[in-house]
Amino acid sequence: MDFGLDPTTRTAVLVEGTSDKVAVEVLAARQGHDLRLEGVTVVALGGVTNIGNFLTLFRGVDLRYVGLCDARERRYFERALGTYFVCDPDLEGEFIRALGVEGVERVVDELGDLAQLRVFQNQPFQRTRPPEDQLHRFMGTMSGRKAKYARALAEALETIPRPLEELLAAL
Repeated sequence: MDFGLDPTTRTAVLVEGTSDKVAVEVLAARQGHDLRLEGVTVVALGGVTNIGNFLTLFRGVDLRYVGLCDARERRYFERALGTYFVCDPDLEGEFIRALGVEGVERVVDELGDLAQLRVFQNQPFQRTRPPEDQLHRFMGTMSGRKAKYARALAEALETIPRPLEELLAAL
C-alpha cells in the first residue's frame, strides 16, 4: 500500500479518507501553510482500520504523527496516536454546522448540484429527515462527491471548525 510519503516528510497527518485529506490541505493553504515545505504530508489511510498497517510500515522512521478522525472512529486513533483531533460526528457534520443549511445549499448550487439535491430531498425516505441529515447523506451518495464537497465547503468557510483549527495549530 502506497501512503505517498516523500523523503522530506517529518510530520504525517493521518486521516481516514480522501475528503479529509482534501479539506486539511485546503484549510492549511488558506492559513498560509506550505505543507510540503514544512515537511508535512497528509495521508489518507483508505479507511481508519489501515492505521495499524501505516504505523507498521513506517516503524523505525523518525516521523511525528498527528491525526484527524470521526467521533465513531476515535478508538482506533486513541490506541495508535498521542495527538489527534475528533470531528463530531464527522467532517461533513462539522462543515454543515459551520456553514449552516443555507450556506451548504449555496455551495451545492455553485457546484451545479442543486436540482439533484432537490430530487434527493424529495425521495420518500428523505422527506421527513432534518435538512442537515439530508445534506450529509447527499454528499456521500456518489463516488468522489465527498472529496468534491470537502474542497468546496472548506473554501466557503468563514470560521474553521474547532477540530480542524486545532489540527492546523498543532502543525
